Amino acid sequence: MQSGTTWDLTPFFPSFNCPEMISFRKAVEADLDELITMAKALAPLSSRTQIQWEEVFVRSEKLLGRLIHYGVYVSCLCSANARNEEYQKENSSLALLDAEFQKLDIEMKRALRDAKDKDFEKFLARKPMESIVYYLARLREEARKSMSPELENLNADLGIDGISAWGRLYNTLSGKLEFDMVFPDGRTEKRSMSQRRSLMDDSDRRVRQAAFKGGNEAWARLEDVAGAALNHIAGTRLILNKRRGIDHFLDVALFQSRISRPTLDAMFQAIWNCSPLIQRIAKAKAKALGLPALAWYDLNAPLPLPESRRFSWDEGVKLVESAFTRSFPELATFFTESLDKRWVESEPRDGKRPGAYCTGSTFIEQSRVFMTYNGSLGDVQTLAHEIGHAFHSHTMKGHRIFARGYPMTLAESASTFAEMILADGLLADPAIQDGQKADILNAKLGDAISFLLDIPLRFEFEKSFHEERAKGEVSVSRLKELMAGTQRRIFGDILAQGGEDPYFWASKLHFYITDVTFYNFPYSFGYLLSRGLYRLFQEKGGTFLSTYKEFLKYSGNASAEEVARATIGCDLGNVTFWENSIRGLEPLLKQFEELLPRVIPTSA
Repeated sequence: MQSGTTWDLTPFFPSFNCPEMISFRKAVEADLDELITMAKALAPLSSRTQIQWEEVFVRSEKLLGRLIHYGVYVSCLCSANARNEEYQKENSSLALLDAEFQKLDIEMKRALRDAKDKDFEKFLARKPMESIVYYLARLREEARKSMSPELENLNADLGIDGISAWGRLYNTLSGKLEFDMVFPDGRTEKRSMSQRRSLMDDSDRRVRQAAFKGGNEAWARLEDVAGAALNHIAGTRLILNKRRGIDHFLDVALFQSRISRPTLDAMFQAIWNCSPLIQRIAKAKAKALGLPALAWYDLNAPLPLPESRRFSWDEGVKLVESAFTRSFPELATFFTESLDKRWVESEPRDGKRPGAYCTGSTFIEQSRVFMTYNGSLGDVQTLAHEIGHAFHSHTMKGHRIFARGYPMTLAESASTFAEMILADGLLADPAIQDGQKADILNAKLGDAISFLLDIPLRFEFEKSFHEERAKGEVSVSRLKELMAGTQRRIFGDILAQGGEDPYFWASKLHFYITDVTFYNFPYSFGYLLSRGLYRLFQEKGGTFLSTYKEFLKYSGNASAEEVARATIGCDLGNVTFWENSIRGLEPLLKQFEELLPRVIPTSA
């Protein structure tokens, strides 16, 4: 029986290092070099240089599409086979191309930063610029928080063997890292870190505990390297912030996420205000598992149900397809087409990097989904989640590259919305049994634990870590202490004594992503925003889906607040909006609590 799929990358290039791939890269390099030379020779934007700068921006946009196309291809190869040294070598060399494009970006910022307001307004009014006004305004804002072009160019060069190298090192080590998995029957097997997550979702607590223990023992052997990487990534950012005149390390994260500090504060205030409900959800999970409190490896555990089982790949696909068809037929069609075109890499095997993601190329207007499918309900959710991302890109097909770079805060809305469609589509199936219904509700409430406890603790950990890192390097022992202490503070007494994960800072890939700072909080943002979107969907029915697609289409060309205000009429700076999204979980919790005694008598 099919256990998963492998993706088809031939629409990118026929094969790795084929003549087409080599000539494509050479053309990108030549065009990039020509554009940098052209831009450097230009004076800042003025009435006399408008035409020349227009050419630079238009050509740069097209060049970026080709560069992304090439980078996505190489990164996909590296993800699917982290042990291939040729792939890794090419991925490392891509840092050179990225650094060169940064230099072009620096020149474009120079043009806008030093331009007079009246000249900038005239530039925005030029026809090729009309549809990327928001992008240009952001670029100018960013330019005014930049170092001199000479220093920014130096930073781009140093970044190749500096901050980005630390991120690549982590990706390589985590992709190759294996641990000893000791099964309850005494059997020991070598397993990759990409397979650890599924084992920690196992219904047998002994399996979860063994995967947790074995994985952390493996990370302990790499703790010094991981600690060094984390320190140097954060240290580089803090130095650059100081040089660029950026007052607070969160300012960069807010700019990247396209939200204001009041909006971020409103979201977290709602989470803290709703803490009793969130704790009730976690306690219901512990009760269902027959535990007084949860250990870290219990957070994603399935219920101990007789019906609990793993789903073959074909079964998982059918679950997603059926659920999408009931609630959102257009998404179901897109999902089927994505599988038919082999856009999904899901086969479980050694050598794959951990995690899951969706990426894509605007050059060929195609997406690719990466994951490792091991048959858990969580894996089925991940499939729906990543397809949600791909559908988001699909709705923006034909949009200009500079007008489709949506922030993570809005990206996670689309993926989580797809997960909700999956869950409710399954619950709407008249053939669903009580045990399966409880399993699905458990997964939905598990999302609340992830996004309203786990993600906030990551945010709090990163804040504390950056505050301490500003004073000097943070030791490995302090990183473990800081992580365990933050877990204890955010989870409270629902986290079992000794059930912390002191190595979570090492095992979580998200802390080592170098091109986005504070990568984690957008997941909570997207989760709660998608709950708000889904509430509107439930109220208005299928007629809302056209509004939803407008929300997605607009997401690359405005701030998150403006997108929400213009398409769905919501104020994201209002605590009440976020609280309503959280309190909408109460009926699910009640349904779960009422159902449990029928499927797990000991929980009564």
